[in-house]
Amino acid sequence: MRIFEDGVFAVPSGADVFNPYRDCNSDLDLDDAPRLRRLNLESYVRTVASTPRVVVVAEAPGPWGCRFSGVPITSESQLLDVSFPVDGRKTSRASDAYSEYSAGIFWRVMLRFFPRFFVWNAFPLHPHREGEPTTIRTPRTSELRSFIEVTAAIVDAAGPVEVVALGRKAEQQLGWAGIESRYVRHPSQGGAVRFEQGMTEVFGGIS
Repeated sequence: MRIFEDGVFAVPSGADVFNPYRDCNSDLDLDDAPRLRRLNLESYVRTVASTPRVVVVAEAPGPWGCRFSGVPITSESQLLDVSFPVDGRKTSRASDAYSEYSAGIFWRVMLRFFPRFFVWNAFPLHPHREGEPTTIRTPRTSELRSFIEVTAAIVDAAGPVEVVALGRKAEQQLGWAGIESRYVRHPSQGGAVRFEQGMTEVFGGIS
């Protein structure tokens, strides 16, 4: 958690970037949402094996997943499900907890490998279109570069057997950091089958 406290939690939001661990949108978030999201992330960290065999680096928080849950590729509804391995709290003002399509696919595949992996976002803040806080945009090169040290610190602390780049943006950032990675297709936008095949191959080669 020290890595996140030092490199992520205090970073201010901008016109088209939202830091879910620091800031609150009064129209969308509960008053203490940032604190709850930090606690959700801590809950996730505590459930992962002390030395995860694989670190999965994704791209950025989606508007209905990590943006509200605080846990990468995970939705509020999953954290509230008693059968889900990570406990957490709802942080949105919505009457029902948000669900995310990609998060559903991700955990359907990855539950069988849990807790032997840790997932994080190359750009851990939510990139959106200006004035549209529940949209998503691709992180800029400068944004990815600004978090190279955070990603590298996570990989170094975990000491995994393998690092997986979930998408090309993550692969690019890991390359800048000098970290060898294995590319796997992101599960969104029709990538579910290739994602499952890729992750099955990754863990099939790890004892």
